[in-house]
Amino acid sequence: MCCRTAGVNAASQYYHCRMRLWPQPVWARTGTPKTYVPRSQPGHSLAPGNMSSHKGLNGTCSVHEYSGTFAGQPVRFKMTSVCGHVMTLDFLGKYNKWDKVDPAELFSQAPTEKKEANPKLNMVKFLQVEGKGCDYIVLWLDCDKEGENICFEVLDAVLPVMNPAHGGEKTVFRARFSSITDTDICAAMARLGEPDHNEALSVDARQELDLRIGCAFTRFQTKYFQGKYGNLDSSLISFGPCQTPTLGFCVERHDKIQSFKPETYWVLQAKVNVDKDRSLLLDWDRVRVFDREIAQMFLNMTKLEKEAQVEATSRKEKAKQRPLALNTVEMLRVASSSLGMGPQHAMQTAERLYTQGYISYPRTETTHYPENFDLKGPLRQQANHPYWADTVKRLLAEGINRPRKGHDAGDHPPITPMRSATEAELGGEAWRLYEYITRHFIATVSYDCKYLQSTIAFRIGSEHFTCTGKTVISPGFTEIMPWQSVPLEESLPTCQRGDTFPVSEIKMLEKQTSPPDYLTEAELITLMEKHGIGTDASIPVHINNICQRNYVTVESGRRLKPTNLGIVLVHGYYKIDAELVLPTIRSAVEKQLNLIAQGKADYRQVLGHTLDVFKRKFHYFVDSIAGLKHGHLTTAHKPPAQVTSEAAALPFCDPTPSGIERHALRSWSTYGDLPSACPSEVKVGCQAQRM
Repeated sequence: MCCRTAGVNAASQYYHCRMRLWPQPVWARTGTPKTYVPRSQPGHSLAPGNMSSHKGLNGTCSVHEYSGTFAGQPVRFKMTSVCGHVMTLDFLGKYNKWDKVDPAELFSQAPTEKKEANPKLNMVKFLQVEGKGCDYIVLWLDCDKEGENICFEVLDAVLPVMNPAHGGEKTVFRARFSSITDTDICAAMARLGEPDHNEALSVDARQELDLRIGCAFTRFQTKYFQGKYGNLDSSLISFGPCQTPTLGFCVERHDKIQSFKPETYWVLQAKVNVDKDRSLLLDWDRVRVFDREIAQMFLNMTKLEKEAQVEATSRKEKAKQRPLALNTVEMLRVASSSLGMGPQHAMQTAERLYTQGYISYPRTETTHYPENFDLKGPLRQQANHPYWADTVKRLLAEGINRPRKGHDAGDHPPITPMRSATEAELGGEAWRLYEYITRHFIATVSYDCKYLQSTIAFRIGSEHFTCTGKTVISPGFTEIMPWQSVPLEESLPTCQRGDTFPVSEIKMLEKQTSPPDYLTEAELITLMEKHGIGTDASIPVHINNICQRNYVTVESGRRLKPTNLGIVLVHGYYKIDAELVLPTIRSAVEKQLNLIAQGKADYRQVLGHTLDVFKRKFHYFVDSIAGLKHGHLTTAHKPPAQVTSEAAALPFCDPTPSGIERHALRSWSTYGDLPSACPSEVKVGCQAQRM
C-alpha cells in the first residue's frame, strides 16, 4: 500500500501484497518461521535502493518500505506477503460434530463460514495493521484462479481500514506477470489492471462443492464401516470428487492386470549374411500368429530356402520433431518418469525455483509462445553456461528456430528459464529440474532431428520379411536432449531389387502376451489431464492424497499399486453408482467451474445444481450400501497392517460391466443443462467487501 506524502507527514502507505509460493504452510509450521524474500521479487525490482525491512506482528511475514512515485505523485510504498490462502471454508459450529448431524444435511442445510486458514499466523490482523490508513493497494498474487481468490481475501481484510477513495478514485489495482525478473515486474507495474471477480468465484464454488460433497460421503462411509466392523478402529475412509476418480484410474488398471490371461503366439525370425562378419536380422511381415500349426506350416515353407531375395528398397529422409514448449502437466510427467520426483514434490521444487527468479511461473496449461515473446533474452542468459554454452552460442549466431505452434490456454507463457544457474548453485533435485526445464527450452528453439530411414523388403520362399535402418543426418534438438536421440542402428547395405543374400538362419520363436503394468505417476497425470480431473495446480495434490491415505502405494519406477482398501472402495462405488468413481461427472463439474471463471455461468445456479445432483447420488448410495454382499478380499499383496484389517472388513464387489451398467445412475447430462448467465450475474456470490 502506499501513502501520499502531501501536507504535513500524511503517513498513508502504498501496499504491495504478493503471495509467495513456497513459504506456505511449510514455513508456518516450523519452529523458527521465516519468510524467504527473493532478490528479484516486486519490492526489490521497484525500489530505488532506499528500502528498509522489518518483521510484521505475526513474526512470519517481512514488510519492506521505500519511497517512490505512483500516478505522478510522491508516495511511500509498503510491500509484504501472505502464506497461501488467508481464509478457508468450514461448517458452522455443531455441523463439525459428526455424531450430532446427519451427513445429508451437509449438502444444503449446513451453513458455512470463512475462517482464518492458519489462526497462528494471525494474518488478518497483520494485514489490517500494515494496511491501516493506506490510499491504494496493488495486488501481486500469483496470476491464476487461486491467486485471484486470495486477492479478494486480502481485500476483505484491508479495505475496511484503508482511507476512503476521493471522488470515486480507483484505489485497488492488480499486477499481472509471468515471471519475477526486474523487466517483467516493472512492466506489470506499468500496466496495472483489476482483480477478476469471476475467477475468484470459480474457486469459491469449487471449495464449497469439495467441502460439502467430500465431508458428506466421508462421514457417512467412515461411520458406517466403523459401526459395522470393530476392526476399523478410528480410521478415516475419505471420499473426494477428484480424489476418488483418480483412485479409480489406478484400480481400473489393477483389474485389467488381474483379469489378464496370457496368450501364446509364434514368430518367424530370419537372419541373412551380408559378408563374413556381418548379418542382418529380419522382421516377419505377418508379425505373429496365435496358432502353432499355422506357424509351423510357414516355417516349413521357408526353412529349406537358401537365399533371401530383395523385393524392394527405399530411402526416405525423415524428421523427429522438437518438443512443444513446456507446460505444467508435461513438466510433472517428466519429473516423475525421468527424474524420480513425485508430482507434488516436483511442483514444490518448481515453485521455489520461480520465487528465486530462476524460471517463469510454473503453473500454466499453455504450450505456445506469443508472437511477441522475447525468446532470445532467456537464451542469451544461457550463453556462458558450462554445460550448453556451445549449443546456445551456435543457435544465437545461426538464428533460432521459431517454436512449434502449441496450445494457447490464455493463462501464462510456457515454463521458461529466466536466468542461468549451475549445479553448485542449486544442488540436488532443484538442479535436476532446472536443468530439464532449461534443456527443454533450448530444444524448443532448436531444429528438428533429421535422419535417413532405409528399408529393404525380402522374400524367403513365399514369406516376406523386412529390415530397417536409421542414420542421423542432423541431430538438431537431440544435441541438447540426448535421451531423445534416434536409436543408433547399423546402416543397411546398398542393394537393389533382385539381389540375393544367403540365409544363415530361420527359426520359429514361441512367446506370450504380457499383461499391462501398474500405472506410473506420469501415465496417471496423462489420464487426469485427458478426462479433466483436477487442474495443472491440483493434479499433484490429488495424487498425493491417494498415496497418503493408503489407497495406493508407490512402487519401483514410481508405479501406483492400489492397496486392498483402495481396491474394495472402488469396487463398491462401481457396484452402487459408477459415476462416483468414473471421471465423467467431475469433468463436467470442472467445465462448469471454468464457465463461472469466464463469466458465462451463474455461480449460485452451478453450485445449487451440482449439489442437488450429488445429494441424490448420496441418498442412493446410503440406500444401496446395505445390500452389498460382504466378504474377505484375498490378495497376494499385503499392504500395511492397518489397511489390511480395514480392507478385510469392507464389502467386496465384482466390478463386472453388467454390474456397473445395472447399478449406475443416470449420466450427468440427463440432469439437464446448467443455465448460463451474463458476467454481472456471476457476481452474486461476492462477499460484501469484494468490489
